[in-house]
Amino acid sequence: MKVGAHYLNDARCQFTVWAPLREKVAVKIWSPNEQVLPMQPLEYGYWQVVAEGVTPGTRYVYQLDGESDRPDPASHFQPEGVHGPSAVVDQSGFDWTDGAWTDIAQEDLIIYELHIGSFTPEGTFKAAIASLPRLKELGITAIEIMPVAQFPGERNWGYDGVYPYAVQNSYGGPEGFKRLVDACHQAGLAVILDVVYNHVGPEGNYLGDFGPYFTKKYGGDWGEALNFDGAYSDGVTDYFLDNALYWLETFHIDGLRLDAVQGIFDLGAKHFLDELSDRVEVLSQQQGRNLFLIAESDLNDVRTIRPKSQGGYAIDAQWCDDFHHSLHTLLTGEQQHYYQDFGQCQDLEKSLREGFVYSGQYAPHRKRRHGNSSAAEPAEKFIVYIQSHDQVGNRILAERLPKLTSFEGLKLAAGTILLSPYLPMLFMGEEYGEEAPFFYFISHSDPELIEMVQRSKEEEFEKVGMTGDPYDPQSPEPFQKSKLNWEQQYGGKHQVLWEFHQHLITLRRSHPALKQLDKHCLEVSSRETDKLILMRRYAERSQVFYVINFGDRATTFEADPHSQNWQKILDSSEPKWLGSSSTLPEKLAAHESAEIPAKTFALYEASV
Repeated sequence: MKVGAHYLNDARCQFTVWAPLREKVAVKIWSPNEQVLPMQPLEYGYWQVVAEGVTPGTRYVYQLDGESDRPDPASHFQPEGVHGPSAVVDQSGFDWTDGAWTDIAQEDLIIYELHIGSFTPEGTFKAAIASLPRLKELGITAIEIMPVAQFPGERNWGYDGVYPYAVQNSYGGPEGFKRLVDACHQAGLAVILDVVYNHVGPEGNYLGDFGPYFTKKYGGDWGEALNFDGAYSDGVTDYFLDNALYWLETFHIDGLRLDAVQGIFDLGAKHFLDELSDRVEVLSQQQGRNLFLIAESDLNDVRTIRPKSQGGYAIDAQWCDDFHHSLHTLLTGEQQHYYQDFGQCQDLEKSLREGFVYSGQYAPHRKRRHGNSSAAEPAEKFIVYIQSHDQVGNRILAERLPKLTSFEGLKLAAGTILLSPYLPMLFMGEEYGEEAPFFYFISHSDPELIEMVQRSKEEEFEKVGMTGDPYDPQSPEPFQKSKLNWEQQYGGKHQVLWEFHQHLITLRRSHPALKQLDKHCLEVSSRETDKLILMRRYAERSQVFYVINFGDRATTFEADPHSQNWQKILDSSEPKWLGSSSTLPEKLAAHESAEIPAKTFALYEASV
């Protein structure tokens, strides 16, 4: 049953809502003429009515048992915010121009994560369109947009969304979002949307008034868990499954990033993720294009990404946190919190070879064994990164990587990610070394909720021994400070770093040994005492050999023995990349020794 207000043309609209425990439900039209239309009960707790004289833009709410008025749980637009009435949207009225768009192969994904509100000074879908040519020039093939479902106020990461079907009004609403997606496809960019199916935000959350959307059976990290396996869970499950298809069909989205799937609690015979991947696969076949599902998971469990034939959920890919943690600790030396489980070159070596570092062994931070082996999983199943909204914004001072490592370290990070055998992801501004923080910010209207968030920040500061006043997430200042400084990328070290990223992406996309994502066609080793990683990747009649020195001093290495003619094609220590000087030879023979400077990334290819 498709819930929500579906405009039927000719001033007719079909309203459908799920409210299984209510005795009476009516649609209350607010404008242009106020009227109350009783809805007819259907099977399984659904109610429906077709209204006459209703045009796009009409404001409405649902009246429950003749008492409380509530916005539509499946509202397509909340023009007056989370507490205001819902608005009817004619979803067929947009003139799409992306008819020639097909899709992008999964192995060709180079992802760019962005937050609409802080991506541009205006913070709108419309403003973001102007930046697409620059991302295309960089070599990006897909943008990943943090959640756009309606949240309270105008400033939020998006994970406090309370209307999963409604596009944030302050960003530009549903039409603005469609224009951005259409422009992306015209530019040759895929669009991945971050969606949240593990919780719903606190302010403006009226789902519980309509039905048993939540359960106390599980202790969720973000309040009560969603009811995916208890009584009446069919209505909840269908609500979120249909939401996924809604974004893919109605907004031409190419893929969904599923937030924190470990928080989707479902002990039913068929897990929510299992059903979701089935439905998306059917839609993908119907539309004749690749539709991606990407999971964020804290479980290190290959069942998330394994095919159904192997007992998995067949999610197309997942974020690889272990890769981030391994690389971050080598670059920064940090060992607090979960970073205590990492810090050795052998960690990054294993992640480059397999994906997960923790594959069943004891994890000190977790104080238990963690994960299972991902050695057999295809490389394109893993998305790797050194910065993301979480890894920046959840830091106490929200520092980006340029505040934590040197310029040479930034180049090491870029080389390791972009020339890895996995799918790379950049966080907005990373390509030019953006130094602005990315704070956690909100603009709630509930005083108690605001005070709770502010108090949690104060406790966080005290816990880590920070002095001074913590920042106030409710203030507009953290949000303004989090906006990108786009002009930086056109000059000085920022332009050099942008060009370095562009060059790495070009190599990745053009060199056969780098383009082929195959864990069987790579060899990697490490030398802990020197903080050195050595790696060879190969394809038919093509091979590369690269050396990454994370250490603070120069060290020697032996050239890979699989070729007598290695030709240098990239050296991060060269002056053109603002390195101090290049001491690496242009050519190397098998087993020949050479010295690589501190904090240097070098790439050689086998010449015939």
